[in-house]
Order: sequence, then C-alpha cells, then structure tokens
Amino acid sequence: MSEIALYRKYRPEGFDEVLGQDHIVRVLKGAIKLGNVSHSYLFHGSRGTGKTSVARIIAKELETSPNDIFEIDAASNRGIDDIRELREGISTLPFDSKYKIYIIDEVHMLTKEAWNALLKTLEEPPKHVVFILATTEIEKVPETIVSRCQVFTFKKPTTTVLRELIENVARNEKWNIAPAGIELIATLGDGSFRDTHGILQKLMSYSKDKSITLEEIESVTGAPSSALVTDFIKSIAEKNIESGMVAVQKASSQNIDMEMFLRLVLAKLRTALLLRYAPDMKAELSETMSEEEKVFMVSVLKEKGGMINSKTLEVLLETLGTIKYASIKELPLELALVKILG
Repeated sequence: MSEIALYRKYRPEGFDEVLGQDHIVRVLKGAIKLGNVSHSYLFHGSRGTGKTSVARIIAKELETSPNDIFEIDAASNRGIDDIRELREGISTLPFDSKYKIYIIDEVHMLTKEAWNALLKTLEEPPKHVVFILATTEIEKVPETIVSRCQVFTFKKPTTTVLRELIENVARNEKWNIAPAGIELIATLGDGSFRDTHGILQKLMSYSKDKSITLEEIESVTGAPSSALVTDFIKSIAEKNIESGMVAVQKASSQNIDMEMFLRLVLAKLRTALLLRYAPDMKAELSETMSEEEKVFMVSVLKEKGGMINSKTLEVLLETLGTIKYASIKELPLELALVKILG
C-alpha cells in the first residue's frame, strides 16, 4: 500500500468524483459552466464531508494556478493582523490566473475584530477574488457574513455512500474485506469520509495479509463484538431486562464507547425492521451480513408484534441524543431498557 494517507490519495479531483453531495455539485457545475461565479461561498457541514475538497475543485475548474490559491486555517490565523495581511494580498492582481482564490477553513474561529475586517472585504471584493469559507459551526458565523455568501450545506454521507467508498478503496488497493466488515467500518465512520479513510488506513497498517476480517476490525477499532450487540438486542426481543443490563455492563468493562455501542445496536435494529417491512430488500441487506447475523435476524423476526418495533427504535434514538452528555455513560442505556421493557 502506498505510504500516502488514504484520505489524500483518494481525495476527489473533480466534481464527478465527489460522493454524497449531488445537490451541491449540480449547482456549482452549472454555475461555473455559465460563468456565474460568486465572489464568496460559505460551505458548512460536519467534519470530513468534503468541504475543502470541493473548494479545491472549484479552484481547479476555474483554472487557477497554485500560485493564486491561498489556503488559510482560521484556527491558527484568527486575529485582526492575519486578516489585514490577507486584505493587503487581495489588492494585488493574480500571478497567472483569472482569479485569486482564498480558502479559509474553520472560519468560525476568527475573532470579532477579524470578522469586522473580513466583512469590509466581502462587501466590496475585487473582481479577481473568490472567497470560499468553510465551517463546522455555522451558528458561530456572524449573520452579516452569511448574508454576503452563497451558502451550501454539506450532508453527512450515508452508510451506503461510505460502503461504496470502502469497496472502491479495497478494490484499488487489492484488499479483501468481508461484507459484514465493510458494513461495520461504514457505521464506525459516522458520516465522515476522512474518518472512514482513517479507519481503513489503521486496519491496512495492522493486517499482515491483504485480507481484513470482522474480528480484526473489532480488535483494532475497539468496536464491541457483534455477539455483544446481538445479546443486547436479544434481551429486548426476549423481554429479559437482566440480560440487557449484563450486556451493557460487559461493554463498559471492555472500555467500549457507549455511543458507538448504541449506534451499532441501532444499525442492526434498523436492518431488522427493513427485513420485516421491506422484504424486497432482503437480498441487498443479506450481502452486508455474516451467516451468524442472518440466523439471528430470522430468529428475532419470527414473532410479529414483538418488542423489535418502531417504538423501541424511537426510545433508543432518543437515548443516542442524550448519551454524550451523561456523566455515567451506561445509565442512558439502562434507563432505555427499563422504558422499553418496563
């Protein structure tokens, strides 16, 4: 495997390679084709969703040379002096391109004074300048800035999109990953291309051969074993609150992140509901499951009207929203069991 980090090696080079952001790509491609280039864009979305990659693609589509592209990390260059220096550079014409492009990442980190200085530039930008601001926290960006930008919201990639990414990397790098393992990596990626690439990088560095098993993924990532997740779901299906509490305690004793544990429980429960209510998807869903999981799903879904239902899923989804704020991480899951099973 190449020593280049996977997230850099597989960074999209053109709009057609961008995954999961069709609503943005369609608008930007059309605007650039028509020559309708805005002088200020604001990209916002969670980490690892492709904001900086799309910014670089815009620069490439506008045929901007490296000499005229300036990437600034606002987390490190956040003061008034940094913005004043930027404004001085803006006043000069591009070296050998039509535009000078300024990509400012983590823009919400700028100080109040820096915002005020940047605002004056955004109000009357030179014709040869394009600003692309990127942030994970748009609520911290002043409304006066937002109103002067074309705003694009980057969505978290779905598990399906991340599966496609993993399969593509595995195929290109000539690695074999079990389908159930691909599903687990996609779930652990938690809606981030960069995090998913990072997990793959770690696994490929660890494995001695060109094959990655489900057990290796669980061992390297610290993810709870499939059996532990199954035990928790089985306790709900069998209305056995004690065995559910035991599963939570086992996960805690293994230092497993409770939020990760619950996300894997939810993923498996969602699959169960899809198998029940959308039987036409059975073949597609079966491709992502191990033989043990298939047997488990059959046993869980035998009784219609049981505890594996939408109400159970709703309770656990509510729990996912509170678990990160709990001082005792096991407690929300234990309370959820009590609420579901009484």
